[in-house]
Amino acid sequence: MNWEQLLSLKRQGDTSKRLRIEQDDTRLGFEVDYDRIIFSAAFRSLQDKTQVIPLSKTDFVHTRLTHSLEVSVVGRSLGRLVGKKIIEKYPYLKDIHGFHMNDFGAIVAAASLAHDIGNPPFGHSGEKAIGEYFSIGKGKKYQEYLSPKQWQDLIDFEGNANGFSVMTSSRPGIEGGLRISYATLGAFMKYPKESLPKKPTRNISDKKYGFFQADAAFFKEAAQDMGLIPNKSGEDIGFERHPLAYLVEAADDICYTIIDFEDGINLGLVSEDFALEYLIKLVKDSINTSKYKTLETKEDRISYLRALAISSLINDAVKVFIANEEAILKGQFPFALMDKSKYKAQMDDIIKISIDKIYQSREVIEKELVGYQIIQTLLDKFITAYDNTFNGTASNYDKLILKLLPEKHHLEKENLYDRLLHICHYVSLLTDGNALELYETINGSKKR
Repeated sequence: MNWEQLLSLKRQGDTSKRLRIEQDDTRLGFEVDYDRIIFSAAFRSLQDKTQVIPLSKTDFVHTRLTHSLEVSVVGRSLGRLVGKKIIEKYPYLKDIHGFHMNDFGAIVAAASLAHDIGNPPFGHSGEKAIGEYFSIGKGKKYQEYLSPKQWQDLIDFEGNANGFSVMTSSRPGIEGGLRISYATLGAFMKYPKESLPKKPTRNISDKKYGFFQADAAFFKEAAQDMGLIPNKSGEDIGFERHPLAYLVEAADDICYTIIDFEDGINLGLVSEDFALEYLIKLVKDSINTSKYKTLETKEDRISYLRALAISSLINDAVKVFIANEEAILKGQFPFALMDKSKYKAQMDDIIKISIDKIYQSREVIEKELVGYQIIQTLLDKFITAYDNTFNGTASNYDKLILKLLPEKHHLEKENLYDRLLHICHYVSLLTDGNALELYETINGSKKR
């Protein structure tokens, strides 16, 4: 792969490529991506979507919105630091093509901002709830009418693939057509493959999948335009990662490791003394002991250590990327950057504590259970009503249910897969609060 092709300013619908040197320096082409994402309805809905604690009323706990903003800030730093090194190594990128380090920062910041834009309500259990509605729930009856890849899209519903739809789909009823640059889409595509084949692999980019069958054609077009390396043969679509996707992943890894841990401490799920023992290991080379001793509150002490820890991890991630840049360009780096970090053991220790004390806490489990019930009920009611209407067997109840759908979602879709995916997409973009309110309305339990 080559950087000038990877840094493509081309956008969906363009008939020819765009050049960096043609852009207005007061508003870089890649910065437009950030603006379009942040003003989208799908991004705004993240303010009421779970990060760790579902339906939490605690003001200092992160939502998907605050998490995404923080990942974007870390991503911008990673992009600029890497971009500075890349421009120094390949000066023609600046001299001939007009790229500079801020372009790298803008691309990674925008992709990082959008990295959770397709995630359903109620955290990762929301993805599982959608998948299990089809794999072991009432939706299993549709399997015989779908292709294997269409069925896999549903039983293994993936927020990353849904996010790609949000940002690119021109299909009716889907907020899309944001016309994001190919470079930012490439950085967003952490898993540049379809849902099948699904086989054991050590390649980090094969961990999940990145697009639904409904979006396969454009995904392939964008990947080929950027010169991503095909890694699948035959009719299967799969590519090696865009190099900047590694930085988006690292930004997310850094933030959820450190900031979820901070949330657990502030909630009292992890004791301060216990937490300090682990955070100190990340910052022992940079901590100002005198300043630290002047901090009087737990929140101030944890905040100081969090900032130092994130800085340490950013600098290390940049070192790992630059050391492996040539292998990454060849599609020969099957690891996450933080898997090769000198701090990997410390991060693993923190994640293990977070799993034990936070992610598996009773409060989280109880609310994830509520989320399962809400999502699967909404899916069943809307899919049944939508399908019965298409088949001409809709009851009055079905018609009433469909009236709860926003007008833009009242569409006639001939293809069963499209109908099922359409409802999954609608439910996935509900906020936690909207989903709960809709569920209570349907169940007749909404308080007036």
